[in-house]
Amino acid sequence: MDSGKQLTGTLALAVFTAALGSLQYGYSLGVINAPQKVIQNHYGRSLGVLSERAAVAPENATEEEEFQEVGSHPSVVMYWSLSVAIFSVGGMVSSFLVGFVGDLRGRVKGMLMVNVLAVAAGLLMGLCKMWKPHIMVISGRAVMGFYCGLTSGLVPMYIGEIAPKAYRGALGTLHQLAIVTGILISQVAGLDFVLGNDDMWPLLLGLSGAPAVLQSFLLPLCPESPRYLYIVLGKEQEARTSLCRLKGPCDTTSDLEEMRREKEEADKEARVSILSLVVSSVYRQQLFVALMMHLSQQLSGINAIFYYSTAIFAQAGVSQPVYATIGVGVINTIFTMVSVALVDKAGRRTLTLIGLGGMCCSAIAMTVGLGFQSQFPWMSYVSMSAIFLFVSFFEIGPGPIPWFIVAELFSQGPRPAAIALAGCCNWTSNFIVGMTFPYIQVWLGCYVFILFAALLFCFTVFTYLRVPETKGKTFEEIADVFQKGRKKPAQIPKDDAELQQLKSSTDA
Repeated sequence: MDSGKQLTGTLALAVFTAALGSLQYGYSLGVINAPQKVIQNHYGRSLGVLSERAAVAPENATEEEEFQEVGSHPSVVMYWSLSVAIFSVGGMVSSFLVGFVGDLRGRVKGMLMVNVLAVAAGLLMGLCKMWKPHIMVISGRAVMGFYCGLTSGLVPMYIGEIAPKAYRGALGTLHQLAIVTGILISQVAGLDFVLGNDDMWPLLLGLSGAPAVLQSFLLPLCPESPRYLYIVLGKEQEARTSLCRLKGPCDTTSDLEEMRREKEEADKEARVSILSLVVSSVYRQQLFVALMMHLSQQLSGINAIFYYSTAIFAQAGVSQPVYATIGVGVINTIFTMVSVALVDKAGRRTLTLIGLGGMCCSAIAMTVGLGFQSQFPWMSYVSMSAIFLFVSFFEIGPGPIPWFIVAELFSQGPRPAAIALAGCCNWTSNFIVGMTFPYIQVWLGCYVFILFAALLFCFTVFTYLRVPETKGKTFEEIADVFQKGRKKPAQIPKDDAELQQLKSSTDA
């Protein structure tokens, strides 16, 4: 068997261990939605709002009405909004530090170090009843967001660097599979009769730190990234040992030769900082493609579906919309598995185009269904089917691929800075969609998804025209694709000047 196509137990363990960080990210994303009313009730008690309401509430008011009253109190609304939004703010801030943490002590030790944050966040939320729940939950969510911003960069970076070329796409997609699995687990655990109730909700939130504990025990068993050892630290023998652990007994000459060439390029480039990456014309095309792919993921409207699917299903006449939302989570997970199976056969570009085009059509169908369901009752089935299709197409391409394609588009020198910028772009656009969608929904009503359809059409055209296929190519070959448009003879002096400029800005 070709060594480039070998999957070993050590490689499987390393990928599984890294993906636990992504599972935690997904769980933290989804966990806050299900127990909203229960948590708002506790916020109300802590802030003294519930006792005020109870004092003036009419005797015949039901408990449900009292909860709704509390949920609409300005102080409760403010603290609840902060509990949801602070997660994205933490991620936006820490995504800039991915490159620094990854290079400080290595990918494995970097993931191990940041687990302290996840455990601290889990304890803050799990023990929130011991003090003021609103302060404890917001603090825990902020720390967890900071952790997830780091792990959403470190996990794809590590998996991308240890994966054999033949399986790089499939293994890279596991980051997204772990995220959607985490979301699904949080949806099920958040059901009222499981943990989403008045007594157990702190445990529900606190469990978001549990994968970090398991990961901390497994990480010491995982080999460090050979690319990091050779290209960043210059330790050839240690890189060879790591390769043999990951691939089994095999000839590592071709892998080391590829790394040697990449190291020579990286030495010419010097260490590329985030600022020098932004201003450099050498990497402009790759960076533009990477950022646009992350924007296409977040501005597709997928988070609007995740956050508001329960309300949309209720509008469509589903008697138990929370179970329909869990159905969306199941579809989400199944089609991410489809992507894992297809990504190294069909290719990244093809799957992204199919996904974006399918989502665009589904968004139009959803708009038609929601717009006409008051006149034609059967239209509710159209809107529900469109939601399921929308999620399915998202997970085939636009969901998983942006996370790992950034690691493929850049060589070792600029890779950490590029992953940091792409991560920050992802978190920022996620935050913007989460904050603005309710207002846009009020403004556009059932036509809100037409806006997303228009954006999806633009992203489909961009992907067709500008995104190259990276399937089965070395990092060198991918970089060459972007250099093809440059005139080599005229460009050489300019590139040298660029590299000098990069070195001076990096040294500074």
